[in-house]
Amino acid sequence: MGLFGKLFGEFIDVIEWLDDSSDTMIYRFERYNNEIKYGAKLTVRASQNAVFVNEGEVADVLTPGMYELETRNLPILSTLQHWDHGFQSPFKAEVYFCNMVRFTNLKWGTRNPLMLRGQEFGAVRLRAFGTYVVRINDPRVFIQEITGTDGLFTIDEISDQLRNLITSRFANIIGQSSIPVLDLAANYDQLGGFLTERIAPEFKAYGLELTKMLIENISLPPEVAAALDKRTSMGMIGNLDKYLKYQTAEAMGNGGEGGSTMSDAMGMGVGMAMAGKMAESMRSSAATPPPMPQQLAYHVAIEGEARGPFGSSELKQLIREGKLTGRSLVWTDGMSNWLAADGVEALRPLLPTAAPPPLPPK
Repeated sequence: MGLFGKLFGEFIDVIEWLDDSSDTMIYRFERYNNEIKYGAKLTVRASQNAVFVNEGEVADVLTPGMYELETRNLPILSTLQHWDHGFQSPFKAEVYFCNMVRFTNLKWGTRNPLMLRGQEFGAVRLRAFGTYVVRINDPRVFIQEITGTDGLFTIDEISDQLRNLITSRFANIIGQSSIPVLDLAANYDQLGGFLTERIAPEFKAYGLELTKMLIENISLPPEVAAALDKRTSMGMIGNLDKYLKYQTAEAMGNGGEGGSTMSDAMGMGVGMAMAGKMAESMRSSAATPPPMPQQLAYHVAIEGEARGPFGSSELKQLIREGKLTGRSLVWTDGMSNWLAADGVEALRPLLPTAAPPPLPPK
């Protein structure tokens, strides 16, 4: 630095910072040998705070306003400089301007899919991304914990760390929420608010305030999304037979009006599919056996009591035991009254035929 710059640095009496960027968080006011004239004018604008650092130790923090640097508005620096025993002009101190505006539209997102256990699909992988808004809340803590002696600190220098912090906490919260995958879209606002509440204390430890966090999208990997689309399509088709008939009619109508080759091919494909389904239905019908013939079931009057019903095998057993004869009364569904067994045509084959009379003598 030349002689003129040295003299200008020693006798500078106006300290201010006009920010023409949108990403600067901390700016150190540069001058020769960190020398400031006692009684210099300091301008701190509405979106700024000014932090004085003496020999590496954060001293006073001044909020927006215009100041004449002297003992009454720099109490900590006055103590550190021993101004109660007299002062020197110029004095040495570093002045850091903190940009207190909100830094908006900062991006966050998962680099790799998160493996979660869903209620509907079992294990599923999800991706998520969104935006967040942050501002410096405590300049003293932010300089001590983050910027250090960096004379020009931008939001880009800390955005990666903040994004990793958000992504890590998002994985824990979404895993514990037990919200079905298909209902996540309806809970973006709720999740965003919950994430803001959970992560804000960790941002505060850096001297930052997380004012808002938005979830813009939670998506499935392409292959999982394609499978879900197929499942949705099947549900929308509904009755497959009706759908095939409708497609066939549409294809035939388009073909009759001079439709394209693609429409004709579609119509032929749908028609062949429908013909195959009809053939399958006919084969199924042909392979079905006829119903079994209904067996005889009769009630029999035995010793003055109605017993049964008896099937054919049981009726034969009663005949062998002599409990059912041609004169025994029987009844079955469709008969108006009890009849003798030999008067029922269906039972005659079961009854024994009468024995022939003896041969006449020779």
